[in-house]
Amino acid sequence: MELTVLGCWAPYPRAGGACSGYLVRDAETVILLEAGNGSLSRLLEIMDFRKLSAVIVSHFHADHCADLFCLRHALKGARRDGSRSEPLALFAPGEPGNDFQRLAGDSDAFLARPIESLPAANGTRRVSVGRLKLEFLPTHHSLPGYGLAITGGDRRLVYSGDTAYFPELARFWAGARLLLCEASGFARDAWQIGQVHLTARQAGELARESGAARLLLTHFCPEYDVEALCAEAAQVCRCPVLPAREGETYTC
Repeated sequence: MELTVLGCWAPYPRAGGACSGYLVRDAETVILLEAGNGSLSRLLEIMDFRKLSAVIVSHFHADHCADLFCLRHALKGARRDGSRSEPLALFAPGEPGNDFQRLAGDSDAFLARPIESLPAANGTRRVSVGRLKLEFLPTHHSLPGYGLAITGGDRRLVYSGDTAYFPELARFWAGARLLLCEASGFARDAWQIGQVHLTARQAGELARESGAARLLLTHFCPEYDVEALCAEAAQVCRCPVLPAREGETYTC
């Protein structure tokens, strides 16, 4: 299983960059995870959008979903000219309802399923796409949202989504070969962002508690020093800490 970073910035990109967007691939399945501003253009540099197996958005803030509306137009065009035969599976929170319905109502492009409607087990929601097993955990954020674990064989990739700290995260992240985690600020910023986001230090602490093999930090504020965020996480983390870099591919 491979993860390619399409965009890593929030809530807006650096010049020439893109907001949250990641491509998860195994031998048979290709999932677009998040579709923030600019991510679709980056995806098109790598592959034909018609070959996507599914798209997942963790929540409906624009830096995670804005390019869904561009992708919708591309899919509708492909359906009209016959170059794609089926709508694309979309998994997203069912709330806010207006945001979900703007996409679910266009069945030519998307076969949309609210994550809340998926089978439940042990406080999570579960579904399979191809050979990949997806598990969604509700997060603590300003909009309804989800973190995600993707398992393929003995490989486990975990994505934090946008979330404040809560103890259940470490349990859910356990066994991650690669932990893709937001680092939306420094420890000194916790007073401002701590109710809705993780700091770099919290990401490092949670990676240590969960036993993650590698920590890949993302969701960077464009004004911050990315290497300094990684250094703060590394102070409390026992595993290697890497910054997500646009265009780079990481093996899980």
